[in-house]
Amino acid sequence: MSQSRFNHVFLTQRVILLRTLQRMVNNPSTAEDLLQETYLRVTRALGERRIEHLEPFVFQTARNLALDHLRSRKIQSRTLQEDVPMDVLQSVASPVSTPEDATHAEQLLEHLSISLGQLSPRQQRIFILSRLHGCSYQEIADQLEVSLSTVQKELKLIMAICVGVAERLDPP
Repeated sequence: MSQSRFNHVFLTQRVILLRTLQRMVNNPSTAEDLLQETYLRVTRALGERRIEHLEPFVFQTARNLALDHLRSRKIQSRTLQEDVPMDVLQSVASPVSTPEDATHAEQLLEHLSISLGQLSPRQQRIFILSRLHGCSYQEIADQLEVSLSTVQKELKLIMAICVGVAERLDPP
């Protein structure tokens, strides 16, 4: 399948693709970004292999990107709501923060990174699977071949470390 054929398909289906993405993510700007990413991904795939059914492939790629975006947004929202105390959330720098707030947030991030880097490889894997990949405790336990209780205890410890770092940087 040639790039020119793909360009033709993409241009003729662009409006439908964009509307589909807008319905899925409920944000016109994000939908535009996902549409551009779809174009790039399909172009890359065409360079790597032959694609027999181009139009369905384009739509499936767009759909997968939208679902990944929604899943990421859900994980981020869940992580913030479940794991971080409200006072810590309120102390994180916002886009209109003062330079002092931004410096504090940068220090917090640096200290968290150092503390998380000192975790055991298993603890790091549990943290990544839970907070970045959105795996359930049971999925993590199955994947790492440990008990559900171990996963719960490790995550509780990791979150306590994160809260401790935040409290040391921002004493009451």
